[in-house]
Amino acid sequence: MREMEFKMERHGLVEIGQEVEISERGDAICNYIIEPALAMSGCYRGRERLKSRKGIVKDIRETERGFYVVVEFDE
Repeated sequence: MREMEFKMERHGLVEIGQEVEISERGDAICNYIIEPALAMSGCYRGRERLKSRKGIVKDIRETERGFYVVVEFDE
């Protein structure tokens, strides 16, 4: 299993336990987006590339900087 964190601007766009679809943007350095453009990951290098395109939301945290969604992938 692999976990990845995504930044979400508004609360309530996804729920814990929900299956989400991921798209990839970029080439050598890429980032990932929970579709349809709900949340965005940080930057990852090519060797850290995500193999799965679907994952399960495991946690949603609220901080002073916004909401962070933790998604678990079967890798």
